Amino acid sequence: MSDGAPVGRRVLLGMVGLGALGVVFGPSLQDAEQRLLAPVQNHDPTGLSGLVPDGGGFRFYSVTASVPNRTVEDYRLTIGGLVDHPATLRIADLAAMRQTTLVRDFQCVTGWRVPKVHWSGVALADLLDAVGVKPSAKAVQFSSFDGAYTESLSLAQARRRDILVATGMLGQPVTHDHGGPVRLYVAPMYGYKSCKWLGGITLAGQVTPGFWEDQGYDVDAWVGRSNGRDDATTS
Repeated sequence: MSDGAPVGRRVLLGMVGLGALGVVFGPSLQDAEQRLLAPVQNHDPTGLSGLVPDGGGFRFYSVTASVPNRTVEDYRLTIGGLVDHPATLRIADLAAMRQTTLVRDFQCVTGWRVPKVHWSGVALADLLDAVGVKPSAKAVQFSSFDGAYTESLSLAQARRRDILVATGMLGQPVTHDHGGPVRLYVAPMYGYKSCKWLGGITLAGQVTPGFWEDQGYDVDAWVGRSNGRDDATTS
């Protein structure tokens, strides 16, 4: 297997077009999309077009050749930067905090959507309150324990109640293939903002473009307002 190089932007833009058509023309074109992408999957270690088993329509995306597994016992979430109380949290620590549940769509920028997904976990706003945010902080940065993926939100965005540090999804703990055991879920934005395999949260002085944003994607990825194609909003 080759090194985990990111999928080329030309391939991904092709997927965006195919995804948009799939919304209009339904399963027959989506099946064709999977056939067209099969050669990409065979040569690309990210498994770009793979479906998550029993994932309710979710697809597996990774920008690395492999992602280490983290169990409930060995998982740690570090929170630092411009905070009053840097912390390292385990699953049990997150479970002991106030829990928030949401039923919202998951919308990928490539065009596919999974409606009415059940999410649970700690609202990011509550987590920020627990560690204390310094006045100089203006943004929240996220890093994946895959060693490559990053994302960022403004502090105002991060304080929305529909953004979760998610430990539950689809009525069960977040699985590895879904980005678990802990992932970010940003309900009002496209899926690339919802950092999977969440390993670190850092409060910073400014928003830093994330992995895909460094390759041309919008920093503010509001569903229906970012790519000019999708008028749908999360419900």
